[in-house]
Amino acid sequence: MPELPEVETIARDVRPHLAHARILKARVFKPDILRKVTKPAFERGVSGRRVVAVGRRAKHIVIELDDGRRVIIQPRMTGALLVGGTEDARGARDPYDALHLELDSGTVIRYRDVRRLGAVFLLKPKQWAAYTAAIGPEPLEPGFTPQRLHEILAGGALAVKKAIMDQRRLAGVGNIYANEALWMAGIDPSRPARGIALDEAVRLHAAIVAVLARSIDRRGTTVRDYRTGTGEPGGYQGRLAVYERAGEPCLRCGRRIVMTHAIDARSSYFCPGCQH
Repeated sequence: MPELPEVETIARDVRPHLAHARILKARVFKPDILRKVTKPAFERGVSGRRVVAVGRRAKHIVIELDDGRRVIIQPRMTGALLVGGTEDARGARDPYDALHLELDSGTVIRYRDVRRLGAVFLLKPKQWAAYTAAIGPEPLEPGFTPQRLHEILAGGALAVKKAIMDQRRLAGVGNIYANEALWMAGIDPSRPARGIALDEAVRLHAAIVAVLARSIDRRGTTVRDYRTGTGEPGGYQGRLAVYERAGEPCLRCGRRIVMTHAIDARSSYFCPGCQH
């Protein structure tokens, strides 16, 4: 699933084309991607509107319209927001395209989703305020401090890995970067979050910020489906320290990386030598 660096990369790629453009027509081809809005209401509500801003919140691309409403796109497992390239090799419309936004520049922004696991919302200002209020702080913003992370962890009996992946506690961190950050900080992912000491929270905070920033610099991690807004794979996958490296030597101590599903039913990777 695309996490903060991947969604940030997509938002940056589409922003120059989409921000301040007028959407001449919105065309929904796969209505099951829509949430809490019908196809006619979405197409009618978006067509003719000018885009004020394009950003990201947690794992969502946020497109703000001139009437205050926002188009929210959550790519999830196989979704991709792409600039142009609407035709397949035969010259026909890509069968996996779920949504097109046709712009006054002639460019088409398309949401493509092979398995249609993603979600698209059209939210009024009050709806968006409630939606974003339910999400935790952004880890790359100044307000996210080591002390704030320690407070977030202190209130939970969950395993620390599961706690930092909880979007209500912290925005944008998913399975890949939780594994990587915990390895960088030298913390066992199965430890109870409330048992993490302040000095450990300081290390974990630094690790979370570092791994997210480095991945953004490399345009995200492509393990399977993720593509940037220009249709290319990310570049961080070759720099992963533990994720999908089970059985390989730890880059820090040489012990074999272990994988387990016991912590949160997700694939958890860690080094039993470094992460006590």
